[in-house]
Amino acid sequence: MPELPEVETTRRKIEPLLSGRTILEVVHDAPHRYRDTHRAAGRLVKGLSRRGKYLLLHLAEQSAAQDEAHDLELLVHLGMTGGFRLEQGQHTRVTLRTDGGELYFDDPRRFGKMAVVPAGQYAGHPTLLAMGPEPLSDDFREEAFARLAATCGPVKPWLLSQKPVSGVGNIYADESLWAAQLHPAQTRLTREEAGRLYHAVREVMGHAVAAGGSSLGDGVGNYRQHDGQSGGYQTQHHAYGRAGQPCDRCGAPIEKTVLGGRGTHFCPVCQPLHPRARQETP
Repeated sequence: MPELPEVETTRRKIEPLLSGRTILEVVHDAPHRYRDTHRAAGRLVKGLSRRGKYLLLHLAEQSAAQDEAHDLELLVHLGMTGGFRLEQGQHTRVTLRTDGGELYFDDPRRFGKMAVVPAGQYAGHPTLLAMGPEPLSDDFREEAFARLAATCGPVKPWLLSQKPVSGVGNIYADESLWAAQLHPAQTRLTREEAGRLYHAVREVMGHAVAAGGSSLGDGVGNYRQHDGQSGGYQTQHHAYGRAGQPCDRCGAPIEKTVLGGRGTHFCPVCQPLHPRARQETP
């Protein structure tokens, strides 16, 4: 599933194609999955932003006296296999027609979603509404993160909830926990452990964005940028997808387990699980 680095790369790549353009039509045959997209027709794309794993297209009225109170947003969640393409293909689900040309949304497994909403109104999107701070922003503060981590359950599912920090998915949770030398099932982080994880998340996400995200294999639905180019961060993975291979830090074989329903990779030597009594104060 595309995570923050892949979605941010997508935003940077397609913004020059859409910003300043007028949407003529959003074409699809699945109104239950792509909701109220007719409202985007005739709107000017003011720009693109990202919140966690969501893309946001900011849409303004075309009138000379534009009223921001009437602005809309086209929310896009790529799902597991969604991505934009320059050419129509076998798995194209949505065609975005603008006065500058067409952009196609491909999604082999059909988990991606779109919706047009009034700007900033996310009541129908609880994950987006309750999302934590962006990991590369000034709003992501170590002390606040540590306070939340002091009472957390198993740390990997906690990260994946999007509440302590946004945009961290399966790949980058494994990589951040490896960098912080924390077991994915560790609970109730100490202040020092939380600090290691805070800095690991920021470092891993920053490097992954710079590398254009991760592309895993050549299968249908594997992440690609709009022009077909692969991401590059997969060559820097230390844990994810490396079960049985030697840990880059200590040489022990990387193990894979299932935690919270998600495949989870970690080093059993570098990332030991520390039992925590309930009454312990981190």
